Amino acid sequence: MAVAAPDASKDSTMGKTWNTNKLGLRVGVDVVSACSAAALVAPIITAIDKGIMENASGRNTLGQSLKSSAMEILTKPTAFFGRRAFFLIFTVYSGTYITANSIDTVNSTISNKPIHTTTAGASKFFATSGSNIGLGLYKDSQFTKMFGSASSAGSRPVPLPTFALFTIRDCLTVFASFNLPTVLSPHFDARMSSEVKKYVGATSAAQFFAPAAVQLISTPLHLWGLDLYNRPGVSLPERFTRVSRDWLKSAFARMGRIVPAFGVGGVVNTKVRRNLMGKLES
Repeated sequence: MAVAAPDASKDSTMGKTWNTNKLGLRVGVDVVSACSAAALVAPIITAIDKGIMENASGRNTLGQSLKSSAMEILTKPTAFFGRRAFFLIFTVYSGTYITANSIDTVNSTISNKPIHTTTAGASKFFATSGSNIGLGLYKDSQFTKMFGSASSAGSRPVPLPTFALFTIRDCLTVFASFNLPTVLSPHFDARMSSEVKKYVGATSAAQFFAPAAVQLISTPLHLWGLDLYNRPGVSLPERFTRVSRDWLKSAFARMGRIVPAFGVGGVVNTKVRRNLMGKLES
């Protein structure tokens, strides 16, 4: 495939050459890739997030909540996709993917690199963390109120310690989703058999593994934050017992949402963007 030469423009003030080839279309590709991935994964993430919130508050069991959401998707899809909960989830992930894609486009532009170039540096981590955490905290505050305990749902603000725990949780997830896969990919590639590589590449394997594995660490932070809202004034031993009780099943549930969010979603976003950028380069 022939690759078009970069349309390099000179920044006279900085003395740098930028790759501005088809920049407007590249920004469009960033948005289309991000929204496609977000639309694909948002339904299951919405159902799982709602289930975890309702289970933590005692309003419903995790299983029953998931079953209720699945039935609504199948029998009343218009109602499900029209709910604020779905819109909040779609906004979080489309915004996060757009930010990650935009960092790659900015990097390829100012560094005068091919337009399909990706990066895994600190700038990408801080930008995607800021986007995901900002949007995610707002979403979590609304979900906590919408699906919290019946006695407190929507009646009071989410406490600052809960926001702090959610922030640390999201930093761990974003780092494992956007930075670790690039670091782990060469190690996966060296250890994966050629037979396995026929079905899944090292990059995709790392993209699935890293964000899922980190949930074993981040889930207790998530549950602790929810319990601070749902049961204010509870003693430390009681809170620890509750978090310990729900940790394992909630960790697997969060893996079930993280794998679509940053595994499937991350792979779809990356592949759609790479393919579309490749067409722009040809």
